[in-house]
Amino acid sequence: MCRLVAYLGEPEATLSSVVLEPEHSLLVQSYAPKEMMSGVVNADGFGVGWYVPWSGDEPAVYRSNSPLWSDRSFAGIASRIRARTILAAVRSATPGLPVEESGVAPFASGPFMFVHNGAIEDFRQKAMRPLRDALSDESYGGLLGTTDSETIFAGLLDRLRDNSGDLGSATTETIRNVSGICAKLGMRATLNLAVTDGKTMSFAHHSTEGPSNSLYFVESGEAFPGAVVVASERLDGDPRWREVPDQHLLTVDGDGVSLRPL
Repeated sequence: MCRLVAYLGEPEATLSSVVLEPEHSLLVQSYAPKEMMSGVVNADGFGVGWYVPWSGDEPAVYRSNSPLWSDRSFAGIASRIRARTILAAVRSATPGLPVEESGVAPFASGPFMFVHNGAIEDFRQKAMRPLRDALSDESYGGLLGTTDSETIFAGLLDRLRDNSGDLGSATTETIRNVSGICAKLGMRATLNLAVTDGKTMSFAHHSTEGPSNSLYFVESGEAFPGAVVVASERLDGDPRWREVPDQHLLTVDGDGVSLRPL
């Protein structure tokens, strides 16, 4: 399993204020998560992506297969980088999948960034081939590793092309496709997905059976006025944090948040 955090707001925020500084920050969640359904720590890498408007539509991404707590270089630059859109994750590798940078989120392609919090059971043994066989040549050719998360992102990219970049529709169709294949194979999948183009974010809170991984959001919270923050675990004790309902899609844009069933 993994943990994620996302920030979208008009005021620019430093990477450190979102990833490192909160009371129960992503840094703390890397070594002391409270609500993970499997695993104990998130020590198999981390990544942070953000958008710099003057440099174009593609995000900047910093990824490492080392634990977040051990990376002094990131800690040194994080307080000096500001952005209005930030997406970050720490990784606990699914058993059987390699610990390497190609498996660390956020994944990026063109203007899009993506995080998957969850796992597909027996992915490499059963689901990898049917999911990858369904990809376009363009998405298949972009694969670098062997993880379920990167494979899901490749399928999502195909649906973004089919839906003219509509994040909500593409995310919903991706959930249905992956869930359908897993159901035919008799496999469980936990599928908390996050995708952004820098202006809008969509989050799926979903599991094919049983409970989903935790997911929360806060609008204009005490620590983040004028912004929406979404996280696997609440970053602080602000009572305005709300849980995303199970089997729902959360969309965040300049107008605020919206929720609808998947």
